[in-house]
Amino acid sequence: MEFTEEQISRYSRHILLPEVGGKGQKKIAQAKILLVGAGGLGSPAALYLAAAGVGTIGLIDSDVVDLSNLQRQVLHHTADIGRPKVLSGKEKIQALNPDVTVVMHEERLTAKNALKIVSDYDVVIDGVDNFPAKFLINDACFFAGKSMVHGGILRFDGRVFTIIPGQTACYRCVFKNPPPPGLVASCQEAGVIGVLAGIIGSLQATEALKLVLKIGKPLTDRMLDFDARRTAFREIKIRRNPNCPLCGRNPTITELFDHEPESCELKPAAVSNQPSAVSKA
Repeated sequence: MEFTEEQISRYSRHILLPEVGGKGQKKIAQAKILLVGAGGLGSPAALYLAAAGVGTIGLIDSDVVDLSNLQRQVLHHTADIGRPKVLSGKEKIQALNPDVTVVMHEERLTAKNALKIVSDYDVVIDGVDNFPAKFLINDACFFAGKSMVHGGILRFDGRVFTIIPGQTACYRCVFKNPPPPGLVASCQEAGVIGVLAGIIGSLQATEALKLVLKIGKPLTDRMLDFDARRTAFREIKIRRNPNCPLCGRNPTITELFDHEPESCELKPAAVSNQPSAVSKA
């Protein structure tokens, strides 16, 4: 593919980078990235990936825009309240960059449709706010052989890490199963400072672009935690679990299945399989 003069000008700051250049920008233009969730984390990720010139961005979300979303979900505006998030998101992405093709999946990700949807993309960004969906995304990416970037936020704390199936620790290596009902507080009760979604979602977009360009060192086998109150990052080493039920030596999970719905997502105290907090997108 050849860029027009307008595109060369639009992406000039990328093209000036030795690590990107014209060849790298073409890789970005040919990339297909799926955002599971067009909310707090998906919003900044979608905007920065669109600005970067990602050729195809997929949005999967069955929800509509709510007034309470607008505190952090910057992909949507007040006039979008009541509209499908994927439609609102598509309009904002293409208004920012008409070069981008947006594929709307106005549905929930389930065991029935996950492999079909995920298989069409190069990288998957996890922007959901509940346990079952996070485990399903992880499992679908493993079976489809697609890299994914996990993100989670709660109150003033956020985290991100990247998973390359069969090569690095997966989500189940860190969290074996969703927590039992009632173990953690509801996401609606916990709260989150809105700007945190922008920080973590932007980090997820950065990881996705690094994977597309095959540059730098991805956040694999290490989890990056961010404390907004102290403006402090902490890196936690994680590793593949040989007994992981999905990617271990003797896997017991050999096909996709849906967990029972839960309202919250867990956060590790360290590298164990025990949840200590919730997360919200």
